[in-house]
Amino acid sequence: MLRLAIAFLAIAFLPAFGQATGDLPEVRDDGFVVEKFAEGIPNSPTTMAFVGDDILVLQKTDGQVRLVRDGVVQPIPVLDANVANAGEQGMLGIEAVGTTVYLYYSESDRDGGEAIAKRVYRYEWNGLGLVNPVLVRDLDETQFYHNGGGMVAAPDGAVYLALGDAGRYGALQNHSDELLEDTSVIMRVDKDEPYYSIGIRNSFGLAIDPATGRLWDTENGDDDFDEINLVERGSNSGWYPIMGPASEEEIVGLRGYKDYQYSDPEFSWEQVVAPTGLAFVQSEPLEKFSDSLFVGDCNHGNLYRFTLNEDRDGLAFAGAQLSDNVANREDSQEEIIFGTGFGCLTDIEVGPDGLLYLVSLSEGAIFRILPEGMVQQQTTDSTGSAYSYYGLGAITAAGIAVAAYALRKRRRM
Repeated sequence: MLRLAIAFLAIAFLPAFGQATGDLPEVRDDGFVVEKFAEGIPNSPTTMAFVGDDILVLQKTDGQVRLVRDGVVQPIPVLDANVANAGEQGMLGIEAVGTTVYLYYSESDRDGGEAIAKRVYRYEWNGLGLVNPVLVRDLDETQFYHNGGGMVAAPDGAVYLALGDAGRYGALQNHSDELLEDTSVIMRVDKDEPYYSIGIRNSFGLAIDPATGRLWDTENGDDDFDEINLVERGSNSGWYPIMGPASEEEIVGLRGYKDYQYSDPEFSWEQVVAPTGLAFVQSEPLEKFSDSLFVGDCNHGNLYRFTLNEDRDGLAFAGAQLSDNVANREDSQEEIIFGTGFGCLTDIEVGPDGLLYLVSLSEGAIFRILPEGMVQQQTTDSTGSAYSYYGLGAITAAGIAVAAYALRKRRRM
């Protein structure tokens, strides 16, 4: 089975996906530029979260969480967990609600070992590290692929996680009566309640439209048909039988689960691109894009910009080729390609400054998109920023830093 739609493959396969040229990515709008905000992030950065003005970014392979402060990747990880890291396992998802941080990863007794389970922990961010871990979800169904990882916080603080099928085929995959819990679902992690949505093959991207409060996701297909979905509570995305727009026969024959209702995706790529992170922008610097949805991909290094319709419950297209909400193999995608050369994009977030930040797994970097006029206003002197993690007392606090690192590495109960 073709796996081109898997975003987090082993590093050995990364050169085949989203190759970058070594030059900066480009965007197709003369009023905006791309800059490399942070670089040198090792071991396959996957997703990130803002805590205040700081960024916490995950390293898939070694289970470390790194702090990016003032555009500088700090030298000591703020957390180091033991993770299984084969295929799509590893440190996979993060979301912050104030100073409370949720992490999702495939836990092991050692880095690179067998997965014990996929787990969600809740931490507190104290400005220097992630402390006071609490296990909030223990997800037994694990596999080296289709573990998902997209996380998002709703305006009310509820935190949601997208989980793939983990290679399982039961009731939640519209396949049989066997209930394989916590697979192919979007679920709330901070409170027990019914699954938000089911029938999801695999997903690396969740976002909430700030104008409507509605949830959207990206979903990875098999040999064909990746998707972008407006995800309603109680929806069924159709996997295992269905990816992409369904025929009447497929809808009638869908096995279904409880009262979850099928709906077609808002957009599909017939030829897989491995869509990952997605984001809406509601900010003064990027006001031009207030009616847009940005989506990244891993296979080609593209950043897509979709225009929302007037009701913000679908997408609108100027050209005829995409007006059926499908990019068929022969269709031009020039209308929706906003940027190129990003490598394997794995996350897109809006920062507290209202700018767009993008994680590239293959480049080990975070890029930022900003108006051209803001470039001249930036200061380039980063002297001292590389050591801002330590503060003025770094020399006298060296012993404390070493002890804190050892404590973070220790297994948590």
